[in-house]
Amino acid sequence: MATALADASRAPFWLDDPTRPAPREPLPDDTDCDLLVVGGGYSGLWTALLAKERDPARDVVLIDADRIGNAASGRNGGFCAASLTHGLANGLRRWPDELAQLERLGTANLQAIEDAVARYGIDCDWERTGSLDVATTPHQVADLREQAKTAAKYGGAVEFLDADALRAEVVSPTFHAGVWDRRSTALVNPARLAWGLADACNRLGVRIFEHTAATALRSNGAGVRACTAHGRIDARRVALGTNVFPSLLRRVRPYIVPVYDFAVVTEPLTEAQRAAIGWHNRQGMSDSGNQFHYYRQTSDHRILWGGYDAVYHYGGRLRPEYEHREATFTKLANQFFETFPQLEGLRFSHAWGGAVDTCTRFSAFFGKAHRGRVAYAAGYTGLGVGATRFGAEVMLDLLDGRPTERTQTRMVGSRPLPFPPEPLRWAGVELTRRSMIRADADGGRRNLWLRTMDRIGFGFDS
Repeated sequence: MATALADASRAPFWLDDPTRPAPREPLPDDTDCDLLVVGGGYSGLWTALLAKERDPARDVVLIDADRIGNAASGRNGGFCAASLTHGLANGLRRWPDELAQLERLGTANLQAIEDAVARYGIDCDWERTGSLDVATTPHQVADLREQAKTAAKYGGAVEFLDADALRAEVVSPTFHAGVWDRRSTALVNPARLAWGLADACNRLGVRIFEHTAATALRSNGAGVRACTAHGRIDARRVALGTNVFPSLLRRVRPYIVPVYDFAVVTEPLTEAQRAAIGWHNRQGMSDSGNQFHYYRQTSDHRILWGGYDAVYHYGGRLRPEYEHREATFTKLANQFFETFPQLEGLRFSHAWGGAVDTCTRFSAFFGKAHRGRVAYAAGYTGLGVGATRFGAEVMLDLLDGRPTERTQTRMVGSRPLPFPPEPLRWAGVELTRRSMIRADADGGRRNLWLRTMDRIGFGFDS
């Protein structure tokens, strides 16, 4: 594997793009606005864009501590899923009575993203490919059959594929069965989606400032004041889209754990290599283990291969050096060639990592502070490419102070369990991770620790 990774850049593939926009200037001085959006990833960008669509006269300022799309929004796998609940199984376990409604809202949200990409002419390689979940061990086949039945019950365009049917789609000796959901996932170039949303915001009059970190929030008369190193911003309302980074609201911090996820991307496949694996329908794929892989093709015929390791660092620390983990890159490369041995000799062009915000229910949670003048959404657990648009709608609904179908759901109205303080947090995450590895090796059987976590609704996911 050393040869395959020898020349791989340790920069995120999507951000290593000559078309990346030039940096924007930081906040030049004190300013006022109707709405301040903190965070230049999908969560903040959708909030700013939708705020202007709802009220074109609203003065909106968006700030980011670094650059637009530089964190999770620019370094993920580019899977834009309809699910708001981190999959049907998680939604059914937590909100069974409203799952049909949440599925409908999620489907509408995905279509709204597709419509916005077309309306604003965002060049982000949008493909409505659907998804293909595969079983790589015999015990996972029954789970996939049940998954297909459940999806069909809730209106999904799904098809169970046995081993032969699956290998007619994608060729791998490791595949036992699969479920093809034809409509609920789109693939996208995630960095270009972020840059395109920022451009659309600019065109609608949003003022965007990069390299402008908000350091504190405090109530200020009828509004809220945000402090930055470049000046203060007085806003009538504030939306926080900081996700994995420490929230400006201390009350939110116990609910979020940053977990590092990793990916590699190959060099472009030749025509013969593409023929060897099939995959003509270009579905976004994942396998069914607790520690799973996600993989997809890019527009220039590379394969992105990510997941498996999910690494939490004691104290929830976020450091640039954590984005480069050579042992994980080597592990991912080995697992890639186990899945696609016919591609032996292919080399990787990029290998990188980044932090994902996760919470104990694996799907986003929402809330207000400062007497309803500040709203937040966080905890997307790897499904933020699509669900952040829904979260933006929720934040704007909360700031408007009027009930909507979204805000009246129990999912929006409830919170996950908080993580315990250190050292219990690190010990719990580590014990859960090791238990999940053991379950994958033991036919899916969950030990006492995992069963206990399931009962109380507390857990950890990659």
